[in-house]
Amino acid sequence: MASLKYRFNNQEYQFVLKERTRIGRSESSDLCVPAPSLSRHHAVIVRDGENYAIEDDRSSSGIVHNGETLRYLALTDGTVFKLGDIEFTFSAEDGASVADGAVAGNETETGAPVVSAEPSSVSLEQPVQQKSEPVEQPAVKQEAPVAVEPLVAAVAVEPPKAVTPASGEPIEAVARLRDARERILGEIGKVIIGQREVLDEILVALFARGHCLLIGVPGLAKTLMVRALGAALNLETKRIQFTPDLMPSDITGTDILEEDATTGRRQFQFHRGPIFTNLLLADEINRTPPKTQAALLEAMQERRVTASGQTFALPDPFMVLATQNPIEQEGTYPLPEAQLDRFMFCIHLKYPSLADEQRVLLETTREEVWNLEKVLDADAILKCQHLVRQVPVSDHVALYAMHLIRATRPENPESPDFIKRWVRWGAGTRAGQYLLLAAKAHVLLQGRFSVSCADIRAHALPVLRHRIFCNFAAASEGVNTDDIVKKILETVKEPEYVK
Repeated sequence: MASLKYRFNNQEYQFVLKERTRIGRSESSDLCVPAPSLSRHHAVIVRDGENYAIEDDRSSSGIVHNGETLRYLALTDGTVFKLGDIEFTFSAEDGASVADGAVAGNETETGAPVVSAEPSSVSLEQPVQQKSEPVEQPAVKQEAPVAVEPLVAAVAVEPPKAVTPASGEPIEAVARLRDARERILGEIGKVIIGQREVLDEILVALFARGHCLLIGVPGLAKTLMVRALGAALNLETKRIQFTPDLMPSDITGTDILEEDATTGRRQFQFHRGPIFTNLLLADEINRTPPKTQAALLEAMQERRVTASGQTFALPDPFMVLATQNPIEQEGTYPLPEAQLDRFMFCIHLKYPSLADEQRVLLETTREEVWNLEKVLDADAILKCQHLVRQVPVSDHVALYAMHLIRATRPENPESPDFIKRWVRWGAGTRAGQYLLLAAKAHVLLQGRFSVSCADIRAHALPVLRHRIFCNFAAASEGVNTDDIVKKILETVKEPEYVK
């Protein structure tokens, strides 16, 4: 049987083709490759007797073969083509013959390739024992049946299906990830005193491929925290100060007219903006108008930027850490609901404890510079993100997450009475997806490989607090979204486990 071989995140895969195989980064694709350079539904491979051909599915970049961009390509044994940045090799031989280290050609119920234990063995050893910079203290139409897209296709991150590890190697990888977490927190702890819960939430969001909105008063080390995280993870970090006069091109980049010194020919060249980085600190994001805030929407959801009619993939990993000041609301622009929903977590930073604040006063008033050691690098983080997607979740736990988000909607007949009295708009489906992703990343960072309802509850507050919108009745009674989420957790019971 014919198959496709490809490489993604330094791992080899082989996928057995069906009569009709849709390829893309959408979870609804037969072959899901969650690479930002692929379109959600990129191409379709169709079998006609003994022959195979691939057709473009109205993608943004087409099918590249021998340097040419095509909309249709006949496939023969050994044909090599690229979709986005991923190179595929078509094999007409039996898919059961797989090279060492490749992924077996069996399929799950959704058609996604089954990942073997070898790719799951994530190496988390410290890549280089070196010091970072000092951190100072202060398309063609396709005639095909129209398919109804599932609601989950709107998720910001579209991973391959989770599978159960087949050997003890993934368990060892989980243990190494747990140790790496402790080392990361230890390095950041050299410059950040306290805020352990905040750092844990940020790490969970990072390994779940999410973004964070940090809300706290000035002086709680929000900016320094992001810089320290980038140093410990050996990731490029850039900061954008959001101001009322900031323009979208100041974020994404702009075309500049340049002249060739030899030929004298002038042409526009796109100069990339600060969004092309691994960790983007969007400082005081609510101080710029919605037009500029919207420049982050495509980047946060699609992990790419469209400018001057061209699409540019962002570096991987990519994470937005935006900050807001809850005081001094004059001259600010509240984030639209659509952009709030892009953030996996909304994290509230609190004042430090008495002991931590005393340490801050003593240690930040001395002349001292800390050097942070690099614990992980970008490749190791990508492997960890892939490992998170492989964590299985039982129907029992997924049903509990669904009950939580449905309980936030006032139009739901089964919602508690206080929801109908205080809530104007509840959480959408993306909230449930982020609850599961957060729980998966959380258990791995704790050194476990099974998700329980308690893991769902552990992250319900940062996932739901910015997705619930209160009405006037709640405001008049002094009820906020945190109060509502806590009451939901008390009210909604775990579903009965059915063996």
